[in-house]
Amino acid sequence: MKLPNPNTLTLAQQVAQMVVVRASSHLFDHQIQYPEFGERDRATLKHWIADLGVGGVIFWGGNAGELTLRIQQLQAWANYPLLIAADIEEGVGQRFTGATWFPPPMALNAIAQTDLAKAIDYARQMGAITAQEALAVGINWILAPVVDVNNNPANPVINIRAFGETPDIVSQLATAYIRGAADHPVLTCAKHFPGHGDTGVDSHWALPTIPHDRARLNSIELPPFKAAIQAGVDSVMSAHLLIPALDAELPATLSPKILTEELRQNLGFEGLISTDALVMGAIADRYGADEAPVMSVTAGSDIILMPVDPEIAIRAVCNAVESGRISAERIRASVGRIWRAKQKLFQDWDGVTLTQSPVNSQPAALTTLAAPTSMAIAKNALQDSLIMQGNLPLKPSSGKNIVVLEEILDSTFLSRSTPAVTIPTKLGYQLQLINRHSPAIKIAPDESVILQLFIRTSPFSGGLGITSVAKQLFQQLIASQQLQGLIIYGSPYLMADFAPHLPPEIPCVFCYGQMAAAQSIALTKLFGYE
Repeated sequence: MKLPNPNTLTLAQQVAQMVVVRASSHLFDHQIQYPEFGERDRATLKHWIADLGVGGVIFWGGNAGELTLRIQQLQAWANYPLLIAADIEEGVGQRFTGATWFPPPMALNAIAQTDLAKAIDYARQMGAITAQEALAVGINWILAPVVDVNNNPANPVINIRAFGETPDIVSQLATAYIRGAADHPVLTCAKHFPGHGDTGVDSHWALPTIPHDRARLNSIELPPFKAAIQAGVDSVMSAHLLIPALDAELPATLSPKILTEELRQNLGFEGLISTDALVMGAIADRYGADEAPVMSVTAGSDIILMPVDPEIAIRAVCNAVESGRISAERIRASVGRIWRAKQKLFQDWDGVTLTQSPVNSQPAALTTLAAPTSMAIAKNALQDSLIMQGNLPLKPSSGKNIVVLEEILDSTFLSRSTPAVTIPTKLGYQLQLINRHSPAIKIAPDESVILQLFIRTSPFSGGLGITSVAKQLFQQLIASQQLQGLIIYGSPYLMADFAPHLPPEIPCVFCYGQMAAAQSIALTKLFGYE
């Protein structure tokens, strides 16, 4: 079955095509992990896809093998092929175990400071490998690259997700990523328009304000979006931000001045405009389940991403059309853009086989994941972006291996078999895990400590919640002269904060990544251990 003429769809069917819902990547209802963010049971999800005809699905986590089966299941339910999206800014392995997990984009900025050509090549390869692996599991819409310029070290939501702190570097690395992905039939997405890099508030919880004037926006925030559009990016995601210089009343996601006048008309973008998730507090708490989708479409969005309630969203937009608040032509224009995007992905669709990934229905697809060459590229990028100081390598001695992280029970990068645990244990250290909820720890006066800090930003985390815990522990160990070695995984801003207070002889390693490969590299440098 090929894509029909979108004008033959009813109004409700057209609006439904604009909606992308959240789904669990797991096959069974009892495995659902995030109902508060829109994951629903099998019957509800099937109703949204088969009966309402929503246009796409976004996945968050799980394993690559199960995700492949899940996507096949959902595509089989659909009357029209689905957009399958994921926030895989660091590769498919960032969200779905088993695939390649690259370091955060800001690691490439560190490399670019000494070798721009190498950083650009890493970005291109990152885009190409991410696209290839996405197609292997059935993802066709990569919600990357982030083209925000992170010039606020305290940014709780972008931070190391950005390619850098200057518009020039961000533009060059982001466009290399887009061009790398362009060799494969996937969609890319530049986010978060018109620039989320200079905020101190997490838009997952509240509405940040960007106070800068038009001249500043033109020189810092907007150039990477212009570069991404020129490079052929397929979609642009809006930011949940209030920017008085562009619109003093409405956040960007709901602003015709920003999405239609600025992005569509002034920048000449002809692809898909998507909201950021409407379930996020910056929008949901202020505008509700029915008004936010209507306002986003009025503003110029083609994709209503993760509405609080898909059925309410579809009904509200249909009512707005029937009342004359939104024109029927406006809806048809969005559906036309969605159809053109899907035609890039699904040249021929028979309900089973997707030509954009011929092996998708075969187990052989998974053999393309985490190929040795892909893993080597990720490892090399991690190594090339390391920061080290102090007397290395460290001579091991018995003591404590204290690991500080945001979530102990829900970690995707730490287990009893990962290097942050196994390597120190083999060298005689006793493991102690700490998060922000842990009681004060007691360290014997004669004990030495290696301290491993896993601190970075993550959506809905509320910011760097464990920074204060880490700082307090760090200061305690420095004062008692018990700190033997330090490894920081994640935020270079934390490294910059700690480094001036670290005695010069104490060995310290900083690594942008947090995954097992990053742990192995960092601990190898710390101990000279192979």
